[in-house]
Formats: sequence, structure tokens, C-alpha cells
Amino acid sequence: MGKRDDFQKDLSHKVLGTINKFNLINENDKIVVGVSGGPDSICLLHILNELKSKLNFKLYVAHINHMIREEAEEETQYVQDFCKNLGVECFVKRVDVIAKSNNEKIGTEEAGRKARYDFFEEVLEKVGANKIATAHNSNDNAETVLMNIIRGSGTSGLKGIEPIRDNKFIRPIIECERFEIEEYCSNYKLNPKIDKSNFENVYTRNKIRNILIPEIKEEFNPNIIKALNKLAIVAREESTYIQNIADKELSNNLIISKDMEKQVIELDLKKFNALDNVIKSRVVLSAIKFVQGNVQGIEKIHIDDIIRLCEKNIGNKFLTPNQFIKVEVKEGKVTFSKKQIKRKSLGNNMFE
Repeated sequence: MGKRDDFQKDLSHKVLGTINKFNLINENDKIVVGVSGGPDSICLLHILNELKSKLNFKLYVAHINHMIREEAEEETQYVQDFCKNLGVECFVKRVDVIAKSNNEKIGTEEAGRKARYDFFEEVLEKVGANKIATAHNSNDNAETVLMNIIRGSGTSGLKGIEPIRDNKFIRPIIECERFEIEEYCSNYKLNPKIDKSNFENVYTRNKIRNILIPEIKEEFNPNIIKALNKLAIVAREESTYIQNIADKELSNNLIISKDMEKQVIELDLKKFNALDNVIKSRVVLSAIKFVQGNVQGIEKIHIDDIIRLCEKNIGNKFLTPNQFIKVEVKEGKVTFSKKQIKRKSLGNNMFE
């Protein structure tokens, strides 16, 4: 067996270990793989294609062309050709991410992410799949943990990128480091496309990746990627334990009423205030997730503000931690609801 075969066996075995450890893939699963054409996603697709007969699952590829860089069309063609060679069905969508960013008044990074995940869900529905695989690796996880620390996200942010979320989003190469992935692509002459914007220190993540982590490696800890991933594992274990306690409190004692259709949940204020602050924080996050569908944009400062609002039980008070959520304290209840966006007309234009 040659060196290249040994390497494939080693990395494929590592990914298989991750799949088994976190129960990421089951027999007869249908998996949509998000593929950009970069080293991470090409490595992921190549390895999953090698494992699909062994684990008995089906693969589909979803590729988004963000229409930002000149190389985008070349990358799209590369992904289509790569999938054709593997015999994997490939779905492609072109989205003007800059226009989407401007129209929705969000950053281009967020607009791109939203476009990708919307398309992944679209393909999942089209082919009747049940899982979406993304190519997050251990470097991405370390960067996320650092970014969350810098943003002041609280202990839940230390969990980083979880190997599996909502029993649908899976990250089979989350335990692989970037150098392993790049070496794999090189050894198999996969010739992935390199997104040059990753080297531009415009976004926070790029600054962490290209400036902060190399500085930490050089001056403090050469194994910072492994260290941050270990921290994430510990944080996830402790977070799961605390969340289980919070869920029991929420379901057994706190809920006065909840309405899925109206996206409203009411909690008993007195019982909420009697909880430990750690459990309060988790209850707040759970209530926001019920209303908003996720907890994106919610940071520790917002949670602390809500807890303080509940403690100052004088009269009627409310908070709007973001543009989607309203938290109101009234008549012995704390209510989490979808914020009603008021619009006003000015000529033919509508403004929020």
C-alpha cells in the first residue's frame, strides 16, 4: 500500500470515528453536502463518497454561487465537474449576495450564510433528504470559540461548532485540522479552489484566523487549536447537563402558556426569579428559541438585561433585545413574543 493510500485510510478512519462517536450518519440516510469547491468541502465530499457504500447512505451536493468574485463561475464549473466524476447529483444556485445584503440590511457574510442554508434546506426538501453535512473543521471550531469569547457570548459560546445540531446538521470533519485536510487534497490531487477573500482581513473571523491565532501560536501556545477544541468539548458536556436542568424547570414549573402559532410563551415571574442565575440564563435562551426559532444575535448582555428586568418587578416593563423579540413583564408574568414590526408609508416607499 502506498503513502497516498495510507493517508486516505488514516483520514477516512478518523472521519469514520467521528461519525460513529456522535452518531452522525445512519443506514439509509440521505445527505445533502454543502460544497463550495474549497479544500474543506471537497475533502468532505471525497471522503463521504468513499464511505457511502460501507455505511449505506446516499449523497447529494448543493453549491451556491455568491456572484461576488470573478472566480465564482470557474468554481461552480469545478464543483459540477468534480461531482460528475464521482457520480453524485449536484444542485447549483446563483444568488446575488451583495444585493441580498443591501435589500435585507444585513452584512454580506450573514447574507451569504443565509443564502447557503436556505438552499441546503431547499435541496433537502427536493430530494427527500434528512441531513445536511457541512465542512466545518477543528480550526473553524477554534476560531468560533475565540470569536465568541471576544464578543462576550457567555459560557454557551464556548461550545463552538457542535458535531451535530437538531439531528439534521452534521459536521463529519469537525475533528480534522486544516493542515490534514489540505494534505489530503494534495495527496489525492483534488485541486480544490482557493477563496482568496479568506486572506483579506476584513471580517472578524479572518482576523482571528490570519492574525490572532498565528500570534497565539507563536507567543503563547503552539497547540492552541487543540486546546480550544478541548475547551469546547468540556463546555458542551457541562452545557448539556445545565440545559437538562433548565428544561425540567421550564416544562415542570415555569410555563403558564405557550402558543406555537402566535410564537408566544408566558412564564411565571415569581418562580423564574427564584431560580439560580445560571438556570435563568438557559431558560431565557430556551424561551427566545421558542419564539425566534434560534438564538442568533442574542449575547450575554441581552440575557443579563432580561434577568434584571424580571427582578425589578415594578409596574409594566419591556425589552427588545433584537428586532424580532419582545420581552414584557406584566401581572406576575414574563412574556416572550414576536415583535410586531410597524411600517409607515411615505409616498410609494415602505420603511420599517
